[in-house]
Amino acid sequence: MLSDIEIARQATLRPIVELAQDRFGIAPEHLDPYGHYKAKLSFDYIQSLQDRPDGKLILVTAISPTPAGEGKTTTTVGLGDALNRIGKKALICLREPSLGPCFGIKGGAAGGGRAQVVPMEDINLHFTGDFHAIGVAHNLLSALADNHIHHGNALDLDVRQMAWKRVIDMNDRNLRQIVEGLGGRVNGVPREDGFDIVVASEVMAILCLVDDLGELKRQLGKVLVGHSRGGGKVFARDLKAQGAMAALLKDAIRPNLVQTLENNLAFVHGGPFANIAHGCNTAIATKTALKMADYVVTEAGFGADLGAEKFIDIKCRKTGLRPDAVVLVATVRALKMHGGVPKDALQEENLAALETGFANLERHFRNIREQFGLPCVVAINHFVSDTEAEIRLLTEKVAAIGGKALVCRHWAEGGAGAETLAREVVNLVSAPNQFRFLYEDDLPLWEKIKTIATRLYGAAGVSADSKVRRQIEALDRECRHFPICMAKTQYSFACDPELRGAPTGHTVTIREVRPAYGAEFIVVICGNIMTMPGLPKSPAAERIDIDENGQISGLF
Repeated sequence: MLSDIEIARQATLRPIVELAQDRFGIAPEHLDPYGHYKAKLSFDYIQSLQDRPDGKLILVTAISPTPAGEGKTTTTVGLGDALNRIGKKALICLREPSLGPCFGIKGGAAGGGRAQVVPMEDINLHFTGDFHAIGVAHNLLSALADNHIHHGNALDLDVRQMAWKRVIDMNDRNLRQIVEGLGGRVNGVPREDGFDIVVASEVMAILCLVDDLGELKRQLGKVLVGHSRGGGKVFARDLKAQGAMAALLKDAIRPNLVQTLENNLAFVHGGPFANIAHGCNTAIATKTALKMADYVVTEAGFGADLGAEKFIDIKCRKTGLRPDAVVLVATVRALKMHGGVPKDALQEENLAALETGFANLERHFRNIREQFGLPCVVAINHFVSDTEAEIRLLTEKVAAIGGKALVCRHWAEGGAGAETLAREVVNLVSAPNQFRFLYEDDLPLWEKIKTIATRLYGAAGVSADSKVRRQIEALDRECRHFPICMAKTQYSFACDPELRGAPTGHTVTIREVRPAYGAEFIVVICGNIMTMPGLPKSPAAERIDIDENGQISGLF
């Protein structure tokens, strides 16, 4: 069996400038190529689209992820290819992969099998440099803050109350908490600090939620750096940082165009994680795609309790976007794992475990339909180990809760394997829906958190220590209108990643709250989730290699 990277290398790619002009009439002067097969789109072209009507927006989400794999990105690509195969004008919108997971557990994140975006190696490794620009812009603010303290500290920044960490696009647990500025006065003022991963940066969130450079600069100016010793807030604009930060992001804010293995265009832009950030590609890319195509397929990270909820309650709330239908991706393997089967036994037929694990799919499905008012189809991402009895049972159980489940073979067959799904999606988006947010803007912050925990996660309630409760109460007085960005394990509806399936009656424990004044949401950190991941015992980096001819291997 060929690996993803081997399949990608067999593809016949078309020059991206030629493909964009042929498929969408984009003149070459509106594209800045990064090599032959990737390019950035100009804002002049984006602005020229504003009077066009919007196409239909399809959100791809999934059940709670497991080590067995679900294939959300693969399904997004396969559905986009399938829509084009049945004669629809479709575009795909994805996030850019982070180097952390690429070298950690997950490996590459550009789809898989015959449903990939390419050039696969470039997309997974550095791409057009967007993440590096975001990291540098973020760390520039850190450097300016420490420099300000070193040179007299006119703003009276309290080094014990700094809110702005540094970032790096790599899983590095040793950087979570550090002491910096050692070595005498010439090296700055010693203080405690730490690193987050780039995808958790507020700069990333802001870039993914704004419409243009002007808005980007304004929102960067609102970023909270820390507090003065008198208790006042110090923002990036107080350090005159927003202009330079925006200058570093002048190219990163422009959407990236690539193609699928079937030579259909795709936007790959922005990359916040959905477990610790808001988990959606940029609003600029999504809005542009909707002006260009009749159907736009986008994904939101991890399970529907995280990515889809944030797509709706953060991205849609802030941008005016509205999904027309949802595709919920599931695999027989993952549902058996939710039913208690260990990973090394997933090849064996196990109807009892599948039936038990179905509770996870059912809760996600009901949340999408009942909490958000959206039509939903279940895409069964097919694996060769799936048996006829397992597929039949899963299809029947979805039908019993009022849904439809379709077997999709896009991994093996490309767009041809998802044509049935594409036709069902076309039917779903043709009817009006009852779209709604999970909570209202003016609901108190604590009640917003509680609503997410009880109505989506099945929790009995929420807990936090007195310090966190006081912080939430203080934030509520000035930021009540902000949505909530839950930072929680992706593996469970609970804070405990070992509680698979659909646990109920648990308590969601809030460890920390971080206000993101620039992104305009409140990050609520639950349980033991980390905003700087660590590498596993056997990281993917150990299996990635390059030969003397520049051929990369091990990047699956």
